[in-house]
Amino acid sequence: MSETRDAIIQRLPAVPHPRQIKSFVQRQGRLTRGQARAIEQLWPHFGLELGETPLDLTQIFGRAAPVTLEIGFGNGQSLADMALAEPRRDFIGIEVHRPGVGQLLQRIERDGIDNIRIFCADAHDVLDAMIPAGSLDRIQLFFPDPWPKKKHHKRRILSPAFATLAASRLRPGGLLHMATDWTPYAEAALAILEAHAAFANTSDGFAPRPDWRPLTKFEQRGQRLGHDVHDLIFRRVASDDSA
Repeated sequence: MSETRDAIIQRLPAVPHPRQIKSFVQRQGRLTRGQARAIEQLWPHFGLELGETPLDLTQIFGRAAPVTLEIGFGNGQSLADMALAEPRRDFIGIEVHRPGVGQLLQRIERDGIDNIRIFCADAHDVLDAMIPAGSLDRIQLFFPDPWPKKKHHKRRILSPAFATLAASRLRPGGLLHMATDWTPYAEAALAILEAHAAFANTSDGFAPRPDWRPLTKFEQRGQRLGHDVHDLIFRRVASDDSA
């Protein structure tokens, strides 16, 4: 390998210094040799950079197709599974943990997946600067950090401001789908989204897990520990619709 692992880490864009309260803690982690090689070789094709101009999604993927954006994909297992299961849909994944990015790139290479692109950046920055208005078919937020202590609730990503930003990037009829195993967070998110004029609940309260969301190892572990998993699926309504 022509570069050290530390040098390869630097090839990924750094998450900017906070301009606002962040919903995550930046953990550098340690890349394995395989993850470092995957980033070195595959990031130029699958990686996306923050810039000042919104993406042309048709150009990025080489076709016009529904686009799902997932925030915080972890190790990328479920995102890769969804991309394989829905080859006519394109996916953008956002993750700040570099080893997770490397692991997803390894899976992309192994399974020949070409309908995923990746940001290693803050989700608010990506949505604000890089995603065109009304361009997304789904936004997925699976098992975000619940920040359980009351003094940290302000760090939760699902907030009224985030809901407004997400709504602006979804097409009318598009879906915002959140899943969490932290019941107080689920209840707070439900209240936020049900109060938001741009969204309508697709269920009476929490939704059953849809077929498109894979059952992850994290979720299975939580269920063994007695954690209830809550799905929230809200539809973006048109400005002249009634929520």
